[in-house]
Amino acid sequence: MTTQTVKLRYLRMAPRKVRAIADLIRGLSVNEAEAQLLMMRRRATLPILKLLRSAVSAAQTTKHLNPESLKVESIQVDQGPMLKRHLPRARGVASPIQKKMSHITLTLADMPEKKDSRFKIMAQKKKKSSEDKSKSRRKKEAKESEQSSEKAASSKPGFFRRNFNRKAV
Repeated sequence: MTTQTVKLRYLRMAPRKVRAIADLIRGLSVNEAEAQLLMMRRRATLPILKLLRSAVSAAQTTKHLNPESLKVESIQVDQGPMLKRHLPRARGVASPIQKKMSHITLTLADMPEKKDSRFKIMAQKKKKSSEDKSKSRRKKEAKESEQSSEKAASSKPGFFRRNFNRKAV
């Protein structure tokens, strides 16, 4: 069984928060793990998703593995170094602040039997449809008609312009 290991070190996020996300994708296929991470709305999902995509890309290029046959064999989140800071408090006292870091190790394995994936992730490309083109054409026509009506209004002053002008006629 072929494996691919990637590491993310010194992530400025507490390991406890990252472990909550890592536990969800452990043992899933790559497609399912990516779908889970895309649907989660937590700050730790973005670096883990980036790490997962990096691992898949590395497995494709270096070991010529098929991305559909890969699964997340293990994901381990360890604590890195802490930045120790102090917050000034009342009566000259300082309370400590610990800014924790995480080290993430992700291992992908090649599954011997290929299962059908439940999800297919497709990045949608933006393209202009005929409705968008007609909307932009209508906007241009509206601007042109406004400009022509402004020219007509400026050449012939209306009742209020004539009678309530700033200067006497």
